Amino acid sequence: MYFINQKNFIQLLNKLTENYDVFIPSKKGDVRYFEKYEKSEISSLEEKGWVIGEVRTFEPIKAFFFRAREIVAENFKDGIPEKERKPACIVGAKSCDLKGLKVHDFVFESEDFLDPIYKKAREENLIISSDCTEAIETCYCRALELNPHPEEGYDINLIPVTGGFIVEEGSEKGKSIISDSSSLFEEVSDAHVKERDEQRKSVTKKVDENLRKYEIPKQKDYENIIQANYESSIWKDEASTCVECGACNTICPTCHCFLLYDQKSEDKLARLRIWDSCMIKDFAKVAAGVNPRQWLWMRLRNRFEKKFDFFPKIAGFYACTGCGRCISACPAKIDIRRVLKRLVDDAKKQPIQSN
Repeated sequence: MYFINQKNFIQLLNKLTENYDVFIPSKKGDVRYFEKYEKSEISSLEEKGWVIGEVRTFEPIKAFFFRAREIVAENFKDGIPEKERKPACIVGAKSCDLKGLKVHDFVFESEDFLDPIYKKAREENLIISSDCTEAIETCYCRALELNPHPEEGYDINLIPVTGGFIVEEGSEKGKSIISDSSSLFEEVSDAHVKERDEQRKSVTKKVDENLRKYEIPKQKDYENIIQANYESSIWKDEASTCVECGACNTICPTCHCFLLYDQKSEDKLARLRIWDSCMIKDFAKVAAGVNPRQWLWMRLRNRFEKKFDFFPKIAGFYACTGCGRCISACPAKIDIRRVLKRLVDDAKKQPIQSN
């Protein structure tokens, strides 16, 4: 554990631009989003509107590893298509983002199928995460047994404190970055450690207050709630306002479905991969126009089934991070916390009968 002041941290970012395209959270109004960092001689991040702490960005970091649209094959050539870009260094990723990558790792780096493009990005990209120093109304990560400070899955973690950041190593890659720039770091003071502990306690308390305010059930109550409510009227009721835009899928840090299609120009044939959405009617359509999830409520149920039934049974963890992005993005105001509460409450009234 080390300490780095703001001025030295900017020097570290400048050095990282030599080998990485560095992306850092920027803030306009209440919206936080990733912006490419350009080498700078500023004295503080605030001069450019950059924020390391606070809360997660609006968009998830999955796009740095699993792009919304990318070429995956060209002209029937073997191997990965060459990309003319540096690896990405993502600064300010939060605990909920890192769990999202855990889901993607399970999907794209499984024993059954290894995606070489995703694997390459995971190996080359650098993750500099950070503690949340605030909690907004849509945060409910604690319901999914996550804390609002990263505990795994990062190369380096930053804890904003007075004058700079406490720095934690999370991988050999992170250790090497710190070692190569050792002159920029110093020992951590007891005062900074105390500030970190108090800050973490305060933010955790705020998230817990959200759980109480919205009566959000915790993960231990989710077991079998989909099975118990498979034919429930809850799905039709909640889907009644859905406009089938797919925002909940694209903004979700764990959603990973994609569509492959071929595109031809005069001198090149390419196969592309784009994000897909299970909330769109054509998503499950098969030959002769048959659709096993014809109705919108069935597609909503499928979304919850994947996150809260399939993944815990197959992977051993829930495919939801409690980030609240889908709540913010949904124009129909479908609140995942409300749906979970309804499912848990109804499951308690109608327990699954054992055979």
